[in-house]
Amino acid sequence: MLTKDLLRVSRAGGGYRPAFADRSHRPLAARVLGTFQGHVGEPRSALDAALGDLEADADHFKLVRGFAKLLEREAAFETRAPVDPERARRAAFEAAERVGVVAEADREAALGEAGERLGVESDALADALYADLDERQVLASFDARWDPDELLAQYNLSLAQTALFDATELRVRTADPKALVSAVKRLRLMYEIRTVEGGPEGVSDREVVVTGPDALFRSTRRYGTRFARLLRTVASAEAWTLSATIDDYGTDRTLSLSDDDPVAVPGTEPVASVSFDSGVEADFAGRFGALDLDWELVREPEPLETGARVMIPDFAFEYRPANSTGETAGDAGGGHADFRVFFEIMGFWTPEYVEKKLSQLETVEDVELLVAVDESLGVGEEIAARDHRAIPYSGTVRLKDVRDALRGYEDDLAAESASRLPDELVPDADAVGLDALAAEYGVSTDAIEGKSFPDHDRVGRTLVRPGVLEDLRSEIEAGMAFAAAEERLAERGIDDASAVLSELGYAVEWEGLTGGTVRPKA
Repeated sequence: MLTKDLLRVSRAGGGYRPAFADRSHRPLAARVLGTFQGHVGEPRSALDAALGDLEADADHFKLVRGFAKLLEREAAFETRAPVDPERARRAAFEAAERVGVVAEADREAALGEAGERLGVESDALADALYADLDERQVLASFDARWDPDELLAQYNLSLAQTALFDATELRVRTADPKALVSAVKRLRLMYEIRTVEGGPEGVSDREVVVTGPDALFRSTRRYGTRFARLLRTVASAEAWTLSATIDDYGTDRTLSLSDDDPVAVPGTEPVASVSFDSGVEADFAGRFGALDLDWELVREPEPLETGARVMIPDFAFEYRPANSTGETAGDAGGGHADFRVFFEIMGFWTPEYVEKKLSQLETVEDVELLVAVDESLGVGEEIAARDHRAIPYSGTVRLKDVRDALRGYEDDLAAESASRLPDELVPDADAVGLDALAAEYGVSTDAIEGKSFPDHDRVGRTLVRPGVLEDLRSEIEAGMAFAAAEERLAERGIDDASAVLSELGYAVEWEGLTGGTVRPKA
């Protein structure tokens, strides 16, 4: 970004159009780059003088200053003096007070005395007195990230960003609205999403409207710089349009930009990576991730339609119950792989914001939505009246409250799955435990207890095909070590060795700590 005094815009026709640099300005960009490179080791005053000469020859002095402002961030200036300037001044002033400086000879005497105290010549001390002033600092190194073409691109991006300093509202459509909303949230901007028709090819039909604080409080430079930073994400999309309302010294003007303009991000990441738009969300996500639940937390899931507009909840919980084989119940046929519970954390902002949020919640249909609502808002009953589950919180969202709500959904899903179970179940496996089979169907073990299994015999808590039992009768012998018998059973997928051995007519005779032996039952 540039400073506001370097902004170059056209107000022709009542608009607000940045005066972008073009290919004709490439030689000037190269000259500014070369001026910095050629003044390494020289004082800033010499660099400033050379840049001043370029300003005199350029179409507009602000263009040179804009290039220089960007390049100055790549330059390292340092103070070079034989003694610390502050220390030199202190010693010189103390000596001058003792000498009583009136004439030039007195000055030389004072500098000589101070230099002797500090161990330097008087001329060196004189040079050090003000070596830390900006104009006397030396350009120690210059390592620009950009060549002339990239400097033009960075200048145009920075110019557009500066033009957004005084924006009160942005209306953006891009080819990647989810990335845009993620950036909006990370920058803690207020927004809403509308569905619109028509528009340029390649952009989404979802328009993200980002508002500044004017309507609520007053414009601040901090908010303006957030708008400017957002432009980096906007301009990173393949296709995009942006329309901004600019407060131009009390007059509203419209700034319109699109991917047809020379606004691009030259080889750098868009927005600083801040994962969450509030400490409450970050805290909740961190604590929830430490739980071992059958729910996966998804940050910023797909948008939800709310009438003619759209909202993106803060999170979604995806149901992923694991069965005994490690796959999810949905993968194994449980039928709930796509089940989601959306989760919105509603913190305190303003009455207008709360009313807007409530109106959104009222129009969200056919989805399960949990809303953690700050107790100070006092709108929990209104949320519940909109057929969503409200979880009150103060300071932080309690994991127990969320876990209890999710378990309610788990119970509903298990009951739904149980109601769909046929009276006869035919597992594919030759042997399977009842617990594993229940997990496969996404139900409780109690739900399958009363079912019949025409292809299997029930042995304890395990279902085994009769043919497997017959094979085992010939493989298991009296006198066999229990460990060997247990291994044979495990090869067939049987964990409940004691029950199956009993079914086969055997018991285990234990021999202290040395193991056991398979013996015929008495």
